[in-house]
Amino acid sequence: RTGDLIPLAHPLVLDAVTVAQHWDPELRRAWLRVEVALEGRTGVEMEALTGVSLGLLVLYDMLKAVNHRMEVGPVRLLLKEGGRRGRILESWPDCPWQE
Repeated sequence: RTGDLIPLAHPLVLDAVTVAQHWDPELRRAWLRVEVALEGRTGVEMEALTGVSLGLLVLYDMLKAVNHRMEVGPVRLLLKEGGRRGRILESWPDCPWQE
């Protein structure tokens, strides 16, 4: 539903969406990963970034009674394959899913 939320984002028919979470008890940090796949048009990264952002907002909403001083973010695109630029792989050393 990214096309309904972000101006100029076109609606896409997604082939797959995978959501994973990781809790780091030492740092008291929650990680959220959203992977989106589709054949064809570009713009899939906006679907993944929107999914992560909304998922983190849901976590904040559910946990704000425990601690209202939580921080949300950062949100990053780690991997994009296909499209005009080919494969884009970003490094994020703290990320539990870093390739």
